[in-house]
Amino acid sequence: MTAKLDYQWHLRELMAARGMFSTTDLRPLLIERGINLSASQVFRLVTEKPERLSMKVLMALLDILGCRMEELIEPVRATGRQRKTASGEIGGPATGPTENGVGPFRPKRARIL
Repeated sequence: MTAKLDYQWHLRELMAARGMFSTTDLRPLLIERGINLSASQVFRLVTEKPERLSMKVLMALLDILGCRMEELIEPVRATGRQRKTASGEIGGPATGPTENGVGPFRPKRARIL
């Protein structure tokens, strides 16, 4: 069986280490390098793990942060199917009646007599 690979996106941590605590701090620096993203695109780039990323954007981020690609994108081995819980945390594989996070408080189906 082939190992499944995933990655960790460390943009927010790298920005914080360089004193940039707001997504609006990043936008003008990207524009200086010819990358014109909307405020919402920059917000998603910082707060979410991107599925697709332009090489120009990647090179601009590496230049702005003064880091290597391995510091921004950390390859990791995937550990099965991941899911988000109602609180937004990532949990393990979904199994059994606690799948929706209500545990033993799951409602019982009504019986019609």
